[in-house]
Amino acid sequence: MFSQRGREKKLTVAFHFQFANQAAWRCDECRKQGLERKRNCGFIQIEPLSRAPVWLRGTVATTECPRSYISADSLSWLEAFHVWRLGGKGELRQYSAKTVEAISVLESELLKERENGVR
Repeated sequence: MFSQRGREKKLTVAFHFQFANQAAWRCDECRKQGLERKRNCGFIQIEPLSRAPVWLRGTVATTECPRSYISADSLSWLEAFHVWRLGGKGELRQYSAKTVEAISVLESELLKERENGVR
């Protein structure tokens, strides 16, 4: 898999977060309600209240707000995955090795979703 486990986890969180209630995780609303510390917002420098999971879906969890936890690379790979699938799962040679690895991880996550009767 990825040489850095954190990169794979961020990608997995990004995959599952796309199916979550996005409205509940809008930064402006969260800050208005004073939830940034409770949800361990990574966009601001504060000491978290705990290291307990603040977001989970199935077996995927994170101790930081998923909006701040997910990297731009993960979002890019998620988009490449959707393009690859919509394009009929064509040649992977046109993608970088890291993107192909990401597609592999995401395809595995999608299969797990289908096995569990979700999506």
